[in-house]
Amino acid sequence: MTRKLLDHRAEGPDTASPLLLGPSLGTSNALWDAVAPELSAGHRVIRWDLPGHGASPAGLIGPGATVGDLSGLVLDLADSLGVERFAYAGVSLGGAVGLHLAVHHPERVTSLAVICASAHFGGTSPWRERAERVRREGVGWLLESAPARWFAGDFTVPRLIRDHGEADPGAYAACCDALAAFDLRDRLADIAAPTLLVAGREDPATPPAHLREIADAVPDAALVEIPGASHLAPAQCPEAVLTALRAHLGGGARRGMEVRRQVLGDAHVDRAQARQTPFTARFQDFISRYAWGEIWTDPTLSRRERSMITLTALVAHGHYEELAMHVRAARRNGLTPEEIGAVLLQTAVYCGVPAANSAFATAQRVLAEED
Repeated sequence: MTRKLLDHRAEGPDTASPLLLGPSLGTSNALWDAVAPELSAGHRVIRWDLPGHGASPAGLIGPGATVGDLSGLVLDLADSLGVERFAYAGVSLGGAVGLHLAVHHPERVTSLAVICASAHFGGTSPWRERAERVRREGVGWLLESAPARWFAGDFTVPRLIRDHGEADPGAYAACCDALAAFDLRDRLADIAAPTLLVAGREDPATPPAHLREIADAVPDAALVEIPGASHLAPAQCPEAVLTALRAHLGGGARRGMEVRRQVLGDAHVDRAQARQTPFTARFQDFISRYAWGEIWTDPTLSRRERSMITLTALVAHGHYEELAMHVRAARRNGLTPEEIGAVLLQTAVYCGVPAANSAFATAQRVLAEED
C-alpha cells in the first residue's frame, strides 16, 4: 500500500537546487506566498503542509507526536520527489523541524534557515494544556487571538487566519504535543550546515532572544532581526525575509567564485571584478551564483565534459572571444590540444565549416600563446 505523504507545492525548475520551506503551526504553505515565487527563480522550491493543515492528511500523526515524527514525514516527501540533499527554511514549528533535520540527518541538509522559531518553545505545560483544550473544543477559540500572536500592528492575512480555523483539531493538538516535547539546546553545537537565524523584533511567541540563543550555539551561524515583524515574518515582511534568505542561500556565490577561479584563472576573474560597476554587479553575482555555483558544481558531469560542451555551444553561437577564454579553461580542466581539436572538428559537422574555421583560428592562437 502506498504510504500517504504531506501535501506540498513545488515551484521552479526541476533541475535547480532543492529548497524545502516549512510552515508554522496553524498555517498552510500560503505562509510563503510572498516569498516562494521569488526564490523559485533559482531553486526548486517545495513548500509542505503540516498534517491536518492545508491538504495534508490529518492521520499522519497522532497524540504524543514529536518533531522527529514530523521530520520523518518531510524526509518521506523528499524521497518521493527524488530529492536527496536540500536547503531548508522553516518558520516556528517548521523551523524546529529544520533544526531536527540538521542535527539528526546532516547528510540531507545543505543549508538551514530558522525563522521565528526556538530550540525550545517555553516549556511543556502550556502546549499540553493547549493540546487538551483543542481536543475538547476544536481550534475556533484560538482564532480571536491569532492576529495578535502572529502579526504586529494592524496587519493581518485573512487567508492564514482562515487556514488556522480549518486545521484538523486532532492533528493540531498532536503538533502541540511535538512542541511540548521539543528541546534541542544540548545538540545545537552539532549542527554543521551553514545556518541563518531570522527573528521578528515584535515576535511575542519566539522573541529574538530565542534566535540569539541558537545563533550563539551553532558554529558560524548568522542572525538577522527584522524590525516591525512578528511571528509570521515571511507574510508580514516578505522583502526583508527574502533579502536575508537570498544572502544566505547565496553561499553558492562564494562556492561559485571558487570554481570560477579554478576554471578560468585568477587573472581573468580579477579583471572581471575590476571592471564591475553598480550597473553590472547583479549580473556578475548571477554568473557566480548560478552558472558557477550551481551548474559547474553539479557532479553529474565532470569539468572536462563541461568544457567540451561549452566549447561546442560557443562555436555554435559564434562567441569567439568567449571561446578563447574557454579554450584556456579547457586546458585547465585537463583537455589536451588534440582533444580540443577533436571537439572543434565535431563542430564543423554540426555547426558549420565557417564557424569551425573561425574557432580553429581562435583556438590555435590561444594554444600558441600558452606554449
